[in-house]
Amino acid sequence: MFIPNEKRYEALPYRRVGNTGLRLPVISLGLWKRFDSAAPYYDRKQVILNAFNKGIFSFDCADHYGAPEIGSAETLLGNVLHDELKPYRDELVITTKVGYRTIPGPYGHFLSRKTILQSIDQSLRRLGTDYVDVYYAHRFDPHTDLEETAVALNDVVRQGKALYIGISNFDVQQTKMISKIFKELGTPFTVNQVSYNILNREVEKSGLLNTLKQEEKGIVAYGPLAEGLLSDRYLDGIPDSFKIHHTSQAVFDNGKDKVLAKIRELNELAKERKQTLSQLALAWLLRNEVVASVIIGTTSLEHLDANLEAVDNLDFTADELEHINSILES
Repeated sequence: MFIPNEKRYEALPYRRVGNTGLRLPVISLGLWKRFDSAAPYYDRKQVILNAFNKGIFSFDCADHYGAPEIGSAETLLGNVLHDELKPYRDELVITTKVGYRTIPGPYGHFLSRKTILQSIDQSLRRLGTDYVDVYYAHRFDPHTDLEETAVALNDVVRQGKALYIGISNFDVQQTKMISKIFKELGTPFTVNQVSYNILNREVEKSGLLNTLKQEEKGIVAYGPLAEGLLSDRYLDGIPDSFKIHHTSQAVFDNGKDKVLAKIRELNELAKERKQTLSQLALAWLLRNEVVASVIIGTTSLEHLDANLEAVDNLDFTADELEHINSILES
């Protein structure tokens, strides 16, 4: 029987998300890759339980995560919830999403009312829980009226199947439009989950960061380490086989050699701060309170522990921030 660490809430800071009562640990665990029906269940369970023991109480999933079986990441998480974490369900923030392809046909993806209302039921079945804490619209749907999507998400909350609503990958204009509808409906909309890392600063350049601050909503950042690019793994060279998430593809617009030079310089600064490159990258994101949490996706207990040490030094001097900007803009 799993007995959690009694001091787990002393290990990791947590933050209020926007102006809502939702609070998240500054680091969440994501189950996008390698948490599925093909993964060794015992090993993955140990990662989840160790994360909880060390202050991570937020676990991020989506209805289409899992290979080769779509949805199997939710099933894996549901099994851990049932077998080990059931007594602690009220402490957890379980999030999932709708919007990407799960079944054939027109209702297997995007954000129609039918898709949303049937997808939440399927997610809850796989997760083995009565509700999720945050239900995300995973991407903007250009084929469905935005009000239809917003009303359906609002209905998910009214039916008691989600406590809060989030959006993911919505740009500035899309965020403003759906936020206005949610305000009219009284929907507990709280967060936009977006791709954001020290090399990919599009949310700053586009104005999305400022928009969410003005709207009093939060950001949850996915891809904070750019698929491992922001680690010591590639300091000796970035192989041609390296694949970055499509949302960060612009990082390589000026070539991989340019990126390599940047991560090497950032690594030197990290050493001066007595951090690893990954710890510096996570800390840099969390310097802004609008960023409520960053999602890491590790299956290694060693990497989990190392990433969590980023919170030991979240402060940056003005000179350090200026140095980082000069590296990134070079």
